[in-house]
Amino acid sequence: MVTVKLFKILIFGLFSLPALWLLGQWGFYAMDAPHDLGFNPQEASNRFSGIWALRALIVALALGPVALMFRLTWPIQIRRMLGLFAFFYASLHLSSYLGLDLLGDMDAFWEDIKKRLYILFGLGAFLCLIPLALTSTKGWIKRLKARRWKQLHRLVYLAGILAALHYLYMAKGNQLEPKIYAAIITGLLLIRLWRLWPRIKRRTMKPIAQDITIKRDKAQARS
Repeated sequence: MVTVKLFKILIFGLFSLPALWLLGQWGFYAMDAPHDLGFNPQEASNRFSGIWALRALIVALALGPVALMFRLTWPIQIRRMLGLFAFFYASLHLSSYLGLDLLGDMDAFWEDIKKRLYILFGLGAFLCLIPLALTSTKGWIKRLKARRWKQLHRLVYLAGILAALHYLYMAKGNQLEPKIYAAIITGLLLIRLWRLWPRIKRRTMKPIAQDITIKRDKAQARS
């Protein structure tokens, strides 16, 4: 119990620091003091918040395999917190893009969606995270029941795929960082698929085996 609380405090502190840093930099910018946002603060803010949304999402996806590999329970108990941080930074990322880049111009936003595929991928990832954030409480687990809640929260894998595509398509030139994040997410999804494969195989093969048995029984009956 102490270990879980300790890790929750550490995770909360670690993933709160980037937001506090960004807030501080914008404070320096507003006061016309030296800051680290560069010559294009809007773009720096967009990139920074987007990267931390992706990092939180990757850590959340990685906690399941880590728990299984080392037979631990605490990673599962802090996974929801990481998911909420991913949603927080994704919200910050979208707000920065809409508010600072587009100045709230929704017509320009829809035009961007039509012209830029990576915007569509990013919006899709954000929309996947919304129901996960809204149903992250224990009350929603009770309302939906554990099985349906788990099924709904598998949207996190789709969110991870779309977020990786968003970064890959957005990056200009042959940048390594988006490929590294995409490779990590792909690896985590393959681990998930490998874990589920026996169950998928059973569900797939059972109807086939039943169909073969029925056909065989009918053939024997005719003969």
